[in-house]
Amino acid sequence: MATAPVSSLTGVTVEFLEFPAIVTPPASSGKSYFLGGAGVRGLTINGQFIKFTGIGVYLEDKAFPSLASKWNGKTQDELFNSIDFFRDIIKGPYEKLIRGSKILPLEGAEYVRKVSENCVSHMKAVGTYGEAEAEAVEKFIQIFKPHNFPIGSSVFYLQSPSGTLTISFSDDGTLPESVAGAIENKALSETVLETMIGEHAVSPALKQNLASRLAPLF
Repeated sequence: MATAPVSSLTGVTVEFLEFPAIVTPPASSGKSYFLGGAGVRGLTINGQFIKFTGIGVYLEDKAFPSLASKWNGKTQDELFNSIDFFRDIIKGPYEKLIRGSKILPLEGAEYVRKVSENCVSHMKAVGTYGEAEAEAVEKFIQIFKPHNFPIGSSVFYLQSPSGTLTISFSDDGTLPESVAGAIENKALSETVLETMIGEHAVSPALKQNLASRLAPLF
């Protein structure tokens, strides 16, 4: 069960997408994850902001005391502007479950091209990209290529502290029973989340929501 402060969290709505406060994956033996925050990912095209995806970041229950012990007393602005805060989430010794749901339809090949480019760029910049990472990225690409993502469909990433990245697909926002693939590479696993909430995040709205929801609880 979630600790008392976490159990008071509510869900978040991003456009028409509902991100519940607590999720329990199928076959998880009762393990639950709380919604740290959710926000939109989009791009400005010809002067207009186009929303493509809603992203929710869920954390294993034990993440709360781990984060609160360090960030207690910080304001939401201090959290939002702290690279270290988001880096603690990315590298924390607990599981993270990321849900990306489509606001606009996307082809799997196009989606994974952009995600993999962002991941490779980051890993090269910080010096964690090598032969093993190149192989992991290629496996990542192959998992996504056969799929297309209509409006409302979701991609789920489950990240373990050891570095396993498990990928699942769903026609809606519910967690599926089956797994599409798993990749054993800590650098890639962490970088997927880094591109979403790190220093050069694709979703500032997600970072803002994480800070605004967690600061009062800390």
